[in-house]
Amino acid sequence: MENLVDTATATQPIMLTNGAAEQLNLIRQQENIPSDYCLRVGVKGGGCSGFSYILGFDQMEANDDVFEVNGIRVVMNKAHAIYLLGMEIDFVNGLDNRGFTFNNPNAESTCGCGTSFSA
Repeated sequence: MENLVDTATATQPIMLTNGAAEQLNLIRQQENIPSDYCLRVGVKGGGCSGFSYILGFDQMEANDDVFEVNGIRVVMNKAHAIYLLGMEIDFVNGLDNRGFTFNNPNAESTCGCGTSFSA
């Protein structure tokens, strides 16, 4: 497991806004998430537009790349980078919408729910 951290890359494939980073740190604290867990960002098949985003705390796996983004250790399956490169994750806390938002330049179309896209 140590060598996964040692192979971290300086290039950040995604961006976390300050609001997203603050909310993720708050969630980590409130949910007592172990310090060795990283933020997993990825995609999975499904959703109304073809792919859904994965966002949650998880342990590193052998096929992951690890990055430091806005003070948070982020892991991503190497195969997911093609879908996520350049994506910005934000946290919105407004009257009509509250939650994480994904601004993905690789998405050809997105669903109204904001968590599903096609590439």
